Amino acid sequence: QLVESGGGLVEAGGSLRLSCEASGRSLVGYAVAWFRQTPGKEREFVAALSRNNGMRDFAESVKGRFTISRDSVKNAAYLQMKNLKPEDTAVYYCASRPTTYYDGAVYYRGDEYPDWGQGTQVTVSS
Repeated sequence: QLVESGGGLVEAGGSLRLSCEASGRSLVGYAVAWFRQTPGKEREFVAALSRNNGMRDFAESVKGRFTISRDSVKNAAYLQMKNLKPEDTAVYYCASRPTTYYDGAVYYRGDEYPDWGQGTQVTVSS
């Protein structure tokens, strides 16, 4: 089970760090990602991190502002968001995908991730 936290209300230009904790299992051996969704829109890819942390990628809209990381000791993944904009307002979801040992890829589609959290709301005021 994945549980997100860290969302909230922030002014434009501010920062938030979202956390995704795995309970009942380790995130070691999993690729992880963050997606977001606003009402009436499709869920969109935000950031992804490969199993071994060797590859990461971001949506063009967040490049240079967001970073993705994980802490294997704390069994958690993070999305650090800086210089937030009103258009970043959304429910943010973390997702994980079990991978094989030599799989160093990142994955961009939601249907490639079998495990999801319940989401955390991020609201950026102008």
